[in-house]
Amino acid sequence: MVRPLRGILSALATPFSADGSKIDEGALRELVDGTIAAGIHGLIPCGSTGEFPVLSIEERKRITQIVADQARGRVPVVPHTGSCSTADAIDLSRHAESLGADALMVVQPYYESISLDELFGYFKDVSNAVHIPLMVYNNPAGTGMNPPADFLIKLCREIENVRYIKDSSGDISNVQELLFKYGNEVTIFNGWDTIAYPVLALGSKGAVWGAGNVAPRQCAELFNLVHAGKLDEARSLWVEKLWPVNQFLVTEGYTASVKAGANLIGFHVGNPRPPYRPLLPDKVDELRRLLITAGAIEEHLPPRCD
Repeated sequence: MVRPLRGILSALATPFSADGSKIDEGALRELVDGTIAAGIHGLIPCGSTGEFPVLSIEERKRITQIVADQARGRVPVVPHTGSCSTADAIDLSRHAESLGADALMVVQPYYESISLDELFGYFKDVSNAVHIPLMVYNNPAGTGMNPPADFLIKLCREIENVRYIKDSSGDISNVQELLFKYGNEVTIFNGWDTIAYPVLALGSKGAVWGAGNVAPRQCAELFNLVHAGKLDEARSLWVEKLWPVNQFLVTEGYTASVKAGANLIGFHVGNPRPPYRPLLPDKVDELRRLLITAGAIEEHLPPRCD
């Protein structure tokens, strides 16, 4: 039985070997276990934070297989299977479904401009190929396209498996329109880090969050406090601890910052795969100070060198 999605779904980083040539499977399993132990509510392998554009199709399949195997049903696993190619998106989606994925996150095609009719056909073709729910991943910064809310709800109404929308527009007005006009028809997840608290407080069922690699316990706690109606406590956690970390992540180079933060708190995710580069040492020190304030690492621990 497919489980409904709620809470903080961590967009997992992809650990690489030192030279970036291979997936570090042991480190990925460590990341899965540590993230679940910290209280995160679900896992998303091969998303943007997982550097999917620099992964081969076979690497994406292997990562999904490892995450599903290591999670062992403890939390939902929602692989990202979107692609510029409908054929590749269907291949990845069928593979993820065969491994027991609870749902699929699917970004719209990017690079080449696409019409709304073509976009509808893309999601319909992927949906027709599987039997599990789809989360439509709206990521204007990565795709150059921000479909209107009425089009996104059309996907939900007319395509059988579309049950969720992840909105990474960063536009709180956009998110409010989805929540208040259509929240009874489709479940809305936030995908933009620096508005996580207000969107949760407005009634979102959760967030897809790369910061789950960096401060997983605090991210899960934020959701749990909001869900329990403890908005003042949640706001304090956000303002004093989590917002400064998230502002850093979106300002200093997201993947490099997330990987640096994950390494600082004790995971072994390595560096971004070229052409992307690791965070500069002075920025790592700045992030470390923010993570100390957030309670994600203890002040007496020395900085990591890897």
